[in-house]
Amino acid sequence: MLGLLHELAGSKCLLIAAAAPIEAAAILQGLRGSAAAPESHAWMLVQAVSGVDLVLTGIGKANAAGAVAHVLDPDRHAAVLSLGIGGALPGADEAGVRLGSVVCASASVFADEGLLSPSGFTDCFGLGFPLGDFQGSDVPVNAAWAAKLARACSATGRIATVSTCSGTDAAARIIADRTGAIVEAMEGAAVGLVCHRLRVPFAEVRVVSNTTGDRERQRWDIKGAMKRLEELTAAIHSE
Repeated sequence: MLGLLHELAGSKCLLIAAAAPIEAAAILQGLRGSAAAPESHAWMLVQAVSGVDLVLTGIGKANAAGAVAHVLDPDRHAAVLSLGIGGALPGADEAGVRLGSVVCASASVFADEGLLSPSGFTDCFGLGFPLGDFQGSDVPVNAAWAAKLARACSATGRIATVSTCSGTDAAARIIADRTGAIVEAMEGAAVGLVCHRLRVPFAEVRVVSNTTGDRERQRWDIKGAMKRLEELTAAIHSE
């Protein structure tokens, strides 16, 4: 049966962007059905399986944007999927999102691009310096792709892209309130911005590996998240 990844890509390839080597390894294992380690250094394109390419970007917005811009070929790639792990923000429980949940982005949001002043936070759009031809800090995701990917996910919601992970309760609450996101990560909106500029469809999916808030009270399950990421990739490749 044609897998969801190939259903989305059609006659072209899908490009998956993974930030960390452990994420890339889990994705490759899910695609290939056998233990695999990334075969390249960051910013190098790997043909994971027929119809699916992978780029290991490195952590953070600059790495993610640079790597995807470096390897993305609109003539080859039908779309880009930012895939990896993320942290659950305050309010995630109410949305049914817990450790191991898989969240498909309804929007990928730049959480901290702008100006912080005594009167509050103003994003780049509000300052008169828009990040692209869209309003605010929400990088558009491809609605049709997101709807199909959501079939394999636990929940759909906004995903915040941060430069500094939320290691205090106050920081986590600020990001959740500012963006309306239920999960935070460090790359999605940057990948999405590159795709938007190049007119290539984009989506983001995150497996929840940890909670945010005060560091000593955070809950983590990296091993479980990697296993879930592997299972998710296998499922959407073969379903």
